[in-house]
Amino acid sequence: MRIYSADRIHNVGLFSHAGAGKTTLAEAMLYETGVINRMGRVDDGTTVSDHEQDEIDHHVSIHMSLIPIEWNDTKINIIDAPGYSEFQAEAFAAMRAVDAALIVVDAASGVEVGTTQVWEMADQHNLARMIFVNRMNREHADFHGTLTALRGAFGKQIAPIQFPIGSAETFRGIVDLLTDEALMEHENGDGGYDRGPVPEELADEVETYRRALIESIAEHNEELLMRYLDEEPISNEEIIEELHACVDDGTVVPLLCGSADGNHGVSPLLDAVVRHLPSAAERVEPATQDETETTLDVSLEAPSTALVFKSISDPHVGRISLLRVFSGAVNPHDTLFNTRTGNKERIGKPFTLRGKSQIEMEFISAGDIGALTKLADVQTGDCLVANESGSRLRPMESMEPTIALAVHPESKADVDKLAVALERMVAEDAGIRVRRDESTGETLILGQGEQHINLAAERLMQRSGVTISLDTPKVAYRETITQPTRAEYKHKKQTGGAGQYGHVVIDVAPSEEAFQFDEHVVGGAVPKGYFPAVEKGVRDGLEHGPLAGFPVVNVSATLTDGSYHSVDSNEMAFRIAAKECMRKALQQGTPVLLEPIHTLNVTLPDELMGDVLGHLNSKRGQVLGVDAVREGWSQVTAEVPLAEVQRYATELRSMTQGRATFTMAFTRYQQVPESIAETIRREAVEAAAA
Repeated sequence: MRIYSADRIHNVGLFSHAGAGKTTLAEAMLYETGVINRMGRVDDGTTVSDHEQDEIDHHVSIHMSLIPIEWNDTKINIIDAPGYSEFQAEAFAAMRAVDAALIVVDAASGVEVGTTQVWEMADQHNLARMIFVNRMNREHADFHGTLTALRGAFGKQIAPIQFPIGSAETFRGIVDLLTDEALMEHENGDGGYDRGPVPEELADEVETYRRALIESIAEHNEELLMRYLDEEPISNEEIIEELHACVDDGTVVPLLCGSADGNHGVSPLLDAVVRHLPSAAERVEPATQDETETTLDVSLEAPSTALVFKSISDPHVGRISLLRVFSGAVNPHDTLFNTRTGNKERIGKPFTLRGKSQIEMEFISAGDIGALTKLADVQTGDCLVANESGSRLRPMESMEPTIALAVHPESKADVDKLAVALERMVAEDAGIRVRRDESTGETLILGQGEQHINLAAERLMQRSGVTISLDTPKVAYRETITQPTRAEYKHKKQTGGAGQYGHVVIDVAPSEEAFQFDEHVVGGAVPKGYFPAVEKGVRDGLEHGPLAGFPVVNVSATLTDGSYHSVDSNEMAFRIAAKECMRKALQQGTPVLLEPIHTLNVTLPDELMGDVLGHLNSKRGQVLGVDAVREGWSQVTAEVPLAEVQRYATELRSMTQGRATFTMAFTRYQQVPESIAETIRREAVEAAAA
């Protein structure tokens, strides 16, 4: 594949609700540009995009896939991103590398949950957009209804530049509003079309749509607006030129239509991508240099600046780093500086990917997307620059996980290999994180949903040979006391020769702080040299509470009295005495169980409010407030015990058909109701016995 200048490169992401036909559209683009001579099928596992084994097995896109194609002396880097909400972290990461979003909508289903989600993600990344209404040849296809729904959801900037001739079984072509022509499909079904005059019966529709298009464009240009209001003619060339500027700044979102599975409308869509969407040369990428804000120069002569936006583990070549070059070029044998590690990276032979196929490149030019292997220590999100003083890109953000599952290796041999396997899994999947819960000792895999984590674990086991199981994480319960108390303990041991002697009296009371230790010893009853040992013993005594063995928090301990032996006393004796004294005091202090309380912020459509509030009440939740966030949508803030919402991501998605989203954060510990505390105590005792 030859090298293109930035003004001849378009980086475009394919995004949609699951099942709208993105991957089939990518396949049709490959077919239309002559890369393949036969279109594969998602259900057969034969598409170029869905090439990973888990995607083939489950007939769904799970990972982003790079598909470079050439069209009209232009290179288009297509990134086919997953549509299912549980894999949208990949879509979110892909948006960092592209300059425009091509949003695919099913003509029969219209605006769906995923459509809204990817639109909002594109807003966050400030991407130019274009919409393709797909499957116009399917039963119940409704272009007009879909257009109405799109404008209702996203505003009047949605402007058709095409509309279909017929629908479902009568779909036979497209009207191009920018050229006043009809693109009539060949009757032999080869996906080709002939340009001709628009059928007379569609004249009224042409007038309606064209007027709306010109109004949308003219609002962007005062001169055109005045000419339009004065009913002066505006040429197609003027409309096309101004449309590009409108798309670039988001004031107009062009709407096209067709059917990818029959290769209908794909060629005009590619023309529209090249003509209307911004090129890589038009990208304004912010950066910082010496703490000063700047923008990168998209040219080959500028210092090299690139972002690694995806990492792939290949069984044959090792880790592959996909990168977008924002300025300069990445050449073989270059040495680039990793801004995260501070280390230099020696560059090997650049290439690009088309699905799983590797295509050699002479170098990766400014504005282009390519791949490298054998980088020493490069992760997703790393910035590679020409030298240490080079410009720094803004950090690559990622979606926050919504659920965590505990991972348990099945054998000792698996324990030894698990850390490396988990590291590889995190590097490959933008939505997966791994952390160790210090409170419970468990290793947790965090992701966007149970299916997301399960498939990641399945992939981990296939590639590494490690056998693991996934479970709901343990809840980090705590214990505390509710009444102040005093305890005394004397540790005395004589075994011949030097013995052990330590005697302490400790006042213990509830506290607002997690732990406080003090001493008020009079007359040297306990020498100062033993105070640190007493504090260590007190802390030892808090490690396992009297009710169920959970750590004890929110207590203060004050050493008030005791005694010592001039020969037998030592630090160990006082540490043991303090530990046993604390155990005794905790039993006397009316202990109770505490559970972690999390604050939930649930964003949802107003019509689902009753279901969500009722569900939160069933989870022992306390609703703190409901606030409007936009028309028809609200945010519910509630405090809920963590034990009740560990699988809330799955439950909320099922209850709201994926329309509601939430964030969750730890707030505080709170006493467990006695009826529930008894069950927790019993289960803890049984687990300890096992």
